[in-house]
Amino acid sequence: MPGQVKKMKRIQSAKNEKVKRWKKLLTKKERDKAGLFLVEGEHLVEEAGKAGLIRELIVTERFLGQLPAARYGADELYLVSEEVGKAIADTETPQGIFAVCGKPEARDPEGKRFLLIDAVQDPGNLGTLIRTADAAGLDGVVVGEGSADIYNPKVVRATQGSLFHLPVLPGSLEGWVETFRSRGIPVYGTALTGVSMYEIGPAPAFALLVGNEARGVDPRLLEKTDANLHIPIYGMSESLNVSVAAGILLYHLRGRNSG
Repeated sequence: MPGQVKKMKRIQSAKNEKVKRWKKLLTKKERDKAGLFLVEGEHLVEEAGKAGLIRELIVTERFLGQLPAARYGADELYLVSEEVGKAIADTETPQGIFAVCGKPEARDPEGKRFLLIDAVQDPGNLGTLIRTADAAGLDGVVVGEGSADIYNPKVVRATQGSLFHLPVLPGSLEGWVETFRSRGIPVYGTALTGVSMYEIGPAPAFALLVGNEARGVDPRLLEKTDANLHIPIYGMSESLNVSVAAGILLYHLRGRNSG
């Protein structure tokens, strides 16, 4: 369990081997291999610290002194040059604070409200879906095959810290649909030809299944749901963004006064 900072090291060159390893964490291959991911920005680093995930805290000389490293629960603190900060950043204007984090231990989500995500490929959409699930008070998110990597830096930023607030795990959606239904939790798909969402009232338990930006949910999954919902379109648009649609349906299914 990470504790207070034990030591501080200085790195000035972007050619340093440690810096090269940090930079590799911007790729999925290296994240999977190392079981680590890189977080950038003050708010996200703080949320990762609250979750106890930080292994190494990295700050540029410009950022040092703004906040005590112990606040983030880091074992090691690295003070780096602006050159190094730019080398490992995934943003145009980095804040100057980063953290190397261990991936949370995978665990089956428990509870009664869930979001299932099928092949959502845009990192911003995936991150926003996770953030929306958190805001709606869901108990977990399952990200199916074909989706963007959960720990892609753009996904992490789009979650705005929600990645650290609830279980988010990759998994077989077909298996989870069967699991939830066996637990007595109805599974609702989303489809343009489904029943109107207004035909399904708020539910004490549910799993909502949303799909790919262009193709929607895999038809094989839709065949296994309890019902497939659509949101009425009153204007000229053919459809809604997947994140917007998920937000509307999640709050509709939760209901106004549900616990």
